[in-house]
Amino acid sequence: MSSKCALITGITGQDGSYLSEWLLGQGYEVHGIVRRVALEDPEHRLSRLKAIRGRLKLHAASLESYASIHRVIHEVQPDECYHLAAQSFVSYSFDDEFSTLNTNINGTHFLLSAVKTLAPQCRFYFAGSSEMFGMAETVPQNESTPFHPRSSYGISKVAGFDLTRNYREAYGLYACNGILFNHESPRRGFEFVTRKITSGVAAILAGKSTQLSLGNLEAQRDWGHAREYVEGMWLMLQQPQPDDYVIATGECHSVREFVELAFAHVGLDYTRYLTTDPELHRPAEVNLLKGDASKARKVLGWTHRVKFADLVREMVDEDCRALGII
Repeated sequence: MSSKCALITGITGQDGSYLSEWLLGQGYEVHGIVRRVALEDPEHRLSRLKAIRGRLKLHAASLESYASIHRVIHEVQPDECYHLAAQSFVSYSFDDEFSTLNTNINGTHFLLSAVKTLAPQCRFYFAGSSEMFGMAETVPQNESTPFHPRSSYGISKVAGFDLTRNYREAYGLYACNGILFNHESPRRGFEFVTRKITSGVAAILAGKSTQLSLGNLEAQRDWGHAREYVEGMWLMLQQPQPDDYVIATGECHSVREFVELAFAHVGLDYTRYLTTDPELHRPAEVNLLKGDASKARKVLGWTHRVKFADLVREMVDEDCRALGII
């Protein structure tokens, strides 16, 4: 078992919570950076970490403050750093482009700089995104597909990707980019379309709601399970040499398919409850993202196991359970 020390930004999120559990299972000492407000409101803001809270060491800091990042890296001296924190809700990034770019790009730069200065042997992981491909020239997308982001979120992730690669090439930092395609779970935030669908289905079944309003039903995504995707992150940092990898299932499904499956799972016809709202469409839509994870399968030995339909059912069941109707 390992006695390594890992530091996670974004530890309170979906991926951060699954990664924490995985690393604890591997024998790591796990530290996390959280906003001070999270420590003051643990019941709500640390809810995903409830089962493992006592085994984690949390540090109050802000990605917008180099001084606070510097302090945490100096204190923790991590062997591995997983940078997952970001303003990651794409449609919000259209509403507030400035804070999205500021937080996501500067936060990554601050962290890389602090690691290079204070813990140069630390292995660094940057959470890239399929949104970096945006209007991709080819389908499926792999590590050599050109980026064409269509949101400030996607643009900020391309900048983070380039910063990470630059620190690897210029300073010899062990720094990897994971280009993760959409990954969901019952821990997904309610603002994301998948959780909006599954919680909406549960609310309708419970009699608390009568309709579900969505935007572009024809957008297609490559959806996997977050629990499996965090294993890919870890595997990247265990290789002899740092590199960049796409993590994806290689399968595409539309938002409409997701909706249909979710409603069918509880015996409902989605056409009776679904409405579409043009206001929910993005200003610049990304219609099709599909990943080619051949390199990750070959080099890392990573593969996805949870099927799309099983992911949808698991999310619906959990949301129904939360409302006491299972």
